[in-house]
Amino acid sequence: MISQKPFLFCVSALSSITIFKLYACLKPAAIAVKMTVMKTILGLGNPGPEYENTRHNAGRMVVKYFAKENDFPGFEFDKKSNSLVSEGKIGKVKTVAALPETLMNKSGNAAAKLMKPRKELPDLMVIHDDLDLHLGKVKISYGKNSGGHKGVESVMRAVKTKNFVRIRVGISSASGRKPPDILKFIIGKFKPEEEKILKKVCKKISEALYTMITESLEKAMSQFN
Repeated sequence: MISQKPFLFCVSALSSITIFKLYACLKPAAIAVKMTVMKTILGLGNPGPEYENTRHNAGRMVVKYFAKENDFPGFEFDKKSNSLVSEGKIGKVKTVAALPETLMNKSGNAAAKLMKPRKELPDLMVIHDDLDLHLGKVKISYGKNSGGHKGVESVMRAVKTKNFVRIRVGISSASGRKPPDILKFIIGKFKPEEEKILKKVCKKISEALYTMITESLEKAMSQFN
């Protein structure tokens, strides 16, 4: 009788090699699939009626516009993340729009509950105001420093990385001069003529987010920066 042990050894060895090669080939694809399972869009600002339509709440305003424009359901309070949350789909991608119900400098509390901290968080998109950009300007970036923005700093500390998408919404005047009282300026409400400009910005960022989610970050940056 012919021994089957050599045959079994060959099959076993071949199977191990084949499995390893298949795993090596499929691993990047598996990661890519995992990264596009769900997107989280975080609109930074301060909660409460007294802060509605203020410059510091530009991020929240953009996310509200995006959710409405893409037929997301109404925002509901999520106790776990202490945020107003609305879930929908962009193309085939599940997307969560979230508005932290904390003051700006505590925004990270919500981010930590909505996202599991990792070195790279390409599925997290944080939208916030930026005093260094003129009203009407938008800047999309990835992995950049906070630029001194307290809300962004809070998010970075909470998720233990700076490697996520940021969309900066300009709020400074066209003159480029810094206001004498910065705090009063950023928590001041947009003027009617400024609201018209911001509405166009909301539309632009909404389109950028759609491109980012359904196609790629690189295309959105190239097209909308």
